[in-house]
Amino acid sequence: MENGTGDGPRAGPAGLPPPPLALQVVTIALVLLICGVGIAGNAMVVLVVARSRQMVTPTNCYLVSLAAADLLVLLAAGLPNISEVLAAWVFGQAGCLAITYLQYLGVNASTCSIAAFTVERYLAVRHPMRAQGPGTVARAKRVVALVWLATAGYCVVWLFLAATEEVAFADGVRLVCGYRVSRSLYLPIYFLDFALFYAVPLGLAAVLYGLIARILFLGPLAAAPDDPRRPGGAAASVHQGRGPLHRAGRTKGALTSRKQVTKMLAVVVILFALLWLPYRTLVVVNSFLNSPYLNIWFLLFCRLCIYLNSAINPIIYNLMSQKFRAAFQRLCGCEGGRRKRQPKTPARCDVPVLYSVMRDRSHHSSDHDLPPDLEGPNGCPKTAPAESRAFR
Repeated sequence: MENGTGDGPRAGPAGLPPPPLALQVVTIALVLLICGVGIAGNAMVVLVVARSRQMVTPTNCYLVSLAAADLLVLLAAGLPNISEVLAAWVFGQAGCLAITYLQYLGVNASTCSIAAFTVERYLAVRHPMRAQGPGTVARAKRVVALVWLATAGYCVVWLFLAATEEVAFADGVRLVCGYRVSRSLYLPIYFLDFALFYAVPLGLAAVLYGLIARILFLGPLAAAPDDPRRPGGAAASVHQGRGPLHRAGRTKGALTSRKQVTKMLAVVVILFALLWLPYRTLVVVNSFLNSPYLNIWFLLFCRLCIYLNSAINPIIYNLMSQKFRAAFQRLCGCEGGRRKRQPKTPARCDVPVLYSVMRDRSHHSSDHDLPPDLEGPNGCPKTAPAESRAFR
């Protein structure tokens, strides 16, 4: 991601000093740590969604797209940075074109994925009935495919702008991956990238998450289930043949789940905004300076923020999503022992059950749960009283 920071050492005057040893050590240590954690975490996100049908939801489709884009950023931008710090560009002209293209493809696809799941989350909260069903997953997959096709076409321009060149350092001449033309000709592309893949998505996210918060925390959905302000409050419970406590439990659970998912995605967006801010600010500032600001430690800080943004999302999912946390544990085999200790079959119930009780309950619950006063140990029904057995 160095093309956006100005001309940099790759196009500077002859006799540039080589990277200091402290910079090399810090770069190698932090880049390997961040990229290692990020590559493992994003690969786990893709695997847990691909292996479990329960995890295949519209939101998770966008999170898989984001994970794939972050993998591209870490592999194409993070790891090659180590070779440049240690020695020189070792991937040749073809590697320069391919890696530069994949860098911008990963960055732009991740931004579009964030914008896509922000819109999806708003629609799911605003129109919850329309957001259910298998058709929404198919639609999410089509949107993801469109995101990648559009960003892949947009980034083709970098195949014609990047090239290798030789730069004289104090310890000799090194091959670097740089520009074909002067920095001034890249300014329109930089500002277009800043608008399309930073300013506009963040503005859209700010508006939509504001509307989502209003619906979830201040709107009718946030009212009590039996509150008359709530759509279909107490009356709906009567018409559906279910008690207010049953409906209250289901509604509270669904609302809590929506709030939790929304909070998690909002944290992803906020971290994206904060961690990309140093790099984007540097690009804009250097565009108006005759002599770009290129402090080597600040450049390293900008790059590390970008890599951290691509590595931290799986950690957020693990901390804020029970489903992802359980899926990660299953993938790592952390729940193997617990599953073995669980009984394979439920306890048998050899006790006679009142037919009238079962028949009445079948009209009110799809799960056929027994009332507490008729439930015995291990979930089995109690023995019917003597005066009731005569009517069996």
